[in-house]
Amino acid sequence: MFYNEPIFFEKNRVFRIYTGGKLFSEFFGDDSTDGYYPEEWVASSVKALNEGSTDEYEGVSKIKGTDLYLNDATEKYKNEILGEREDIGILTKILDSAIRLPVQAHPDKAFSEKYFSSKYGKEESWIILATRPGAKIFYGFKDGVTLEDFSAAIDASETGSDAMENLLCTIDVKAGDVIYIPAKMVHAIGSGCLLLEVQEPTDFTIQPERYCGEYKLSDREMYLGLSRENALECFDMQKKYPAPLEPKLISDAGGVRYEAMIDDSITTSFNVRTVTLNGGSFVLDKGAAVYVVTEGEGIISGDGYEKQISKGDYFLMPESAKEKYSITGDNIRITECFA
Repeated sequence: MFYNEPIFFEKNRVFRIYTGGKLFSEFFGDDSTDGYYPEEWVASSVKALNEGSTDEYEGVSKIKGTDLYLNDATEKYKNEILGEREDIGILTKILDSAIRLPVQAHPDKAFSEKYFSSKYGKEESWIILATRPGAKIFYGFKDGVTLEDFSAAIDASETGSDAMENLLCTIDVKAGDVIYIPAKMVHAIGSGCLLLEVQEPTDFTIQPERYCGEYKLSDREMYLGLSRENALECFDMQKKYPAPLEPKLISDAGGVRYEAMIDDSITTSFNVRTVTLNGGSFVLDKGAAVYVVTEGEGIISGDGYEKQISKGDYFLMPESAKEKYSITGDNIRITECFA
């Protein structure tokens, strides 16, 4: 059965209100161009909250070689894929921004429970994979910005003003930078960022800016059905966090360098690690974990199985297959994501 080996998926591009995707062409080796499908949702069991969509599987990954979507598979084969877990516990994405995204914040668990009856908020993290010229992020309010200032900028956004982005601090970014975005902290991805995002498994975004490029947001797209007053509770005007973060070395021996990008000292919601192989072998010993190849190529082998993998490939390691497979290679880098 498919759950006895690494699980690969069909392509899973998701509609968003911003444009991008051109940098996918180099990362995935395809013919992508900029458009309104700038996100690849990786081993996803989360439905995208796109207004007007009638596709019950929008955002959910389909397992390659089967007719199963991942959320149905984890329900039908829960023990084999998840073990004792209730769900995968994360959502992993690769996205490319051709323009600045709306200024936004994501709920913490308490906000999500109160307003969306969800046990998950939407803490998130980014690893910058590649950039276009001038790439930057907007990250936290500038000192002294008040809720009144923010509210006035929301009003100004009705005419397409950039008043809101002027309230935020900016950081120039480059490939390899690691960013953590706490729940309720204001932020926006600027234009020109190809990044790997690991987050809590929801699509909850409060983005009280009327325009994203030429796209005009509805009230629901801005506030997720909440009143403006309640939605703005999602923004902590004082919240800041250092960026970029320095990776923490876990081990470096036998041609295997293992580093923590995001660990339990930062958040208990998810872990993000990178494995760099230079002639070594790395055992895939975590169940319900997502792996993304971000550089180079190598081979997964074990239990009579062998598969070549290269930059842009990703897979889910099911609980029933953990510790049975290894990756070997020279100059290959894999990002490991798990809750």
